[in-house]
Amino acid sequence: MPDVPDDPIVSVDWLAARLGAPDVRIVDATWFMPNDPRNARALYLEGRIPGANFFDIDEISDLSDPLPHMVPPPEKFASRVMKMGIGDGTRVVVYDALGLFSAARVWWLFRLMGKEDVVVLDGGLPAWVAAGHAVDTGPPLKPQERHFTPRRRADLIRTLPEMRAVLDRGGQIADARPEGRFTGAVPEPRPGLRPGHMPGAVNLPFGHLLTSAGQMKNKDELRSVLTSAGLDLARPIVCTCGSGISAAVLALGLAHLGLWNAAVYDGSWAEWGSRDDTPIVTGS
Repeated sequence: MPDVPDDPIVSVDWLAARLGAPDVRIVDATWFMPNDPRNARALYLEGRIPGANFFDIDEISDLSDPLPHMVPPPEKFASRVMKMGIGDGTRVVVYDALGLFSAARVWWLFRLMGKEDVVVLDGGLPAWVAAGHAVDTGPPLKPQERHFTPRRRADLIRTLPEMRAVLDRGGQIADARPEGRFTGAVPEPRPGLRPGHMPGAVNLPFGHLLTSAGQMKNKDELRSVLTSAGLDLARPIVCTCGSGISAAVLALGLAHLGLWNAAVYDGSWAEWGSRDDTPIVTGS
């Protein structure tokens, strides 16, 4: 994939120049918080980047797990993306309708399944529309199915037992939730979760990495935001959030700086905060 830059984030101009290329596949990864009434699939049908397929984060997950949109088995992931025309030799561009939010989760999922030729569109659909580019509407055409070989990477994901070990050794944990949820002053959008955060975690709301237009900040600004939050960029970082969505924005920002190996705690607060045997701290 020599045409894809080392940076995991690409511009609207970059995509526009490659739109329709036979080896490029575009994925709409729009997803909304559980307290948001908008329907992501309906919005996809109302307007999308030409050729895009919809990636249903809640459905392409482990439906046997009671936690929200946990990572699917590799064979299920492969089956779903093959039907999108995504295979071993294709390039994947992911975007969402909010600018830069849930697209990062799908970018991380592809990398977790061993696909490195995947990038995120900076600013997403709003940036595409603002640049004057056309959108498709209505039911999409069915793409030709391709073969996808999943190669799951254990280094990019953390489980509950592994998070306990991270805490025991004093590892770095970056929590992407808003400050109020991190401190416990604001309730979680999912019922039944205890308020607060993991001991030793630093709060880095994912929006702090973005501009007002929903694009990733430049590298100097980004590095300043990360270090000001208390992160040592020379040490491993595990990213967490409410359910593993916005944590991936932090992982994407770190990759933008060349730090590609940040892990995501898949269960995040939906798991940690639901248990009575996990240590929790409230306040800042």
